[in-house]
Amino acid sequence: MPGLRVLFLGGTGIISSACSWRAVEAGLDLTVVNRGKTSTRPLPPEARVITADIEDASAFAAVAGEDFDVVVDWLAFTPDQVRARTDALRGRVGQYVFISSASAYQTPPARLPITESTPLRNPFWQYSRNKIACEDLLTGLYRDEGYPVTIVRPSHTYDRTLVPFDGGWTIVERMRRGQPVVVHGDGTSLWTLTHHRDFARGLVPLLGHPRTLGEAFQITSDDVLTWDQIAHTLASAAGTSAQIVHVPSDAIAAVHPAWGAGLLGDKTHSAVFDTTKLRRVVPDFVATIPFETGAREIISWYDEDPARRRTDAGIDEAMNTLIARYTS
Repeated sequence: MPGLRVLFLGGTGIISSACSWRAVEAGLDLTVVNRGKTSTRPLPPEARVITADIEDASAFAAVAGEDFDVVVDWLAFTPDQVRARTDALRGRVGQYVFISSASAYQTPPARLPITESTPLRNPFWQYSRNKIACEDLLTGLYRDEGYPVTIVRPSHTYDRTLVPFDGGWTIVERMRRGQPVVVHGDGTSLWTLTHHRDFARGLVPLLGHPRTLGEAFQITSDDVLTWDQIAHTLASAAGTSAQIVHVPSDAIAAVHPAWGAGLLGDKTHSAVFDTTKLRRVVPDFVATIPFETGAREIISWYDEDPARRRTDAGIDEAMNTLIARYTS
């Protein structure tokens, strides 16, 4: 694997940033293409950086004119984007890795744990349906012409910048003010949180691996908590406590449709994953960072700079409305 020429389309996002550093540590020859607008997560100095908008066909054609052993596409969300990328890279890439989403799985799941063979169907969230359509296109390319496709499905992956609740810092701010917070359902559904450095430990060994072509892999932690536990862990890290009000997800969606879409299409339902398939290819994969550690990283990062502690007025107002309704 060392010495592989790897291209990341994107590379400074929550998930991709950890993978950029891990790839360089593994000795990969990494090129990153992005618009150069993100400074929150700096790239490793060893990475070659090309500043370009990959949605610009001519700019992307110049990048795609090089040969790469692996291309990891962090920024494709629609079939049209995937089609443009794969057409431009045809004959010039040994492996095209598409970053899909575990929210593409059957929602709600008929059984747990979720495996790579769990059907793909999400009638609630357009984002997920678009990812499914991308996977269908790529599966057809592999089947019809042997296009070197690998599909990777992350679940809820976070770094120090991401509070794992809709509205971001809003829920922490409310807890520190002594205000109650909304947790969907009865707070007991199970959820898997994966630290981005743990995700990187699973992804990078898949790059250039001959047993990955035509296959899909999910990369998640084994750190499974209830949503109430997630809220209490975050509160503890913030030096406060959580006063939780439980509200049905469909009631949240009625008051705040955007918040509700992510709940009904993803977070409402328990999500526990079996990573046996990944560990057959990456035998030493193990996630080592529990959310207690991750929560402290999150709070520390936000507390370093007051400007980071921005709240979402819409979510805040929706919480007030729902709490009044469900505590009266």
